Amino acid sequence: MAEVITIANRKGGVGKTTTTLNLAYSLKELGKKVLVIDLDPQANLTRCFDVGNTENIKNIGHLLMTEMEEESYLVEDYTKSYDEIDIIPSSIYLSAVETQMRVETGSERILFEIVNQIKEYYDYVLIDTSPSLNILTINALCASDSVLITADTQLFAIVGISELLKTIQKIKKRVNPKLKVQGILLTMCENRTNLSKTLTEQVEEMYQGKIEVFQTKIPKTVKVGEAIYSGQSIKKYAKGSSVDIAYDNLAKEICYE
Repeated sequence: MAEVITIANRKGGVGKTTTTLNLAYSLKELGKKVLVIDLDPQANLTRCFDVGNTENIKNIGHLLMTEMEEESYLVEDYTKSYDEIDIIPSSIYLSAVETQMRVETGSERILFEIVNQIKEYYDYVLIDTSPSLNILTINALCASDSVLITADTQLFAIVGISELLKTIQKIKKRVNPKLKVQGILLTMCENRTNLSKTLTEQVEEMYQGKIEVFQTKIPKTVKVGEAIYSGQSIKKYAKGSSVDIAYDNLAKEICYE
């Protein structure tokens, strides 16, 4: 039975999509069967999986609409496979679906119904979210076992952690009592700068004993941007690099916690 993990933060540009992509590849290297769900209308994760024109294929938007309309479906019909990783892709159509979801009865559990059908076929399901606490992100949290919070070592990203934690607590109390925080992953770390060091220490001190801060830190390097720009995982673009090794270590922390 899969562990379902949402990768989240209310701030953009903190490595959510990068982490979803590269963690999926590192988990696959450990022999795990992985499904990723792109729940962001920007579809940046989808572009890294070479699934073609997302407007011409079934994607997560169509799947959510089908579930809302209570029509019969097979999740596998909306799933693509690339490099032995499965993905339910996204497209801008998801924005229109989100509008419809806001007025739907029981809207926060639509994705839960979908994920529940396929959990037994995977070891891990990773859900990439948009940088906001909209109905899509709420759906991801309601469908998940845990949340991996990404934060770069900038003050505003760290402030965003507290806001997200409040929402997680509400969902845990009202909708999904099993939801837990997997941990906080610090990204774009620069050990050479005093600000980065100070903020890293503050996060570790602030949440010590309450929420795990992963031992793995993702270093800041141009290779990440280059890999994303070329539509590749870091494992394909720069195998053996410091970032690749960091994501491998993160996967081991998650698997062997």
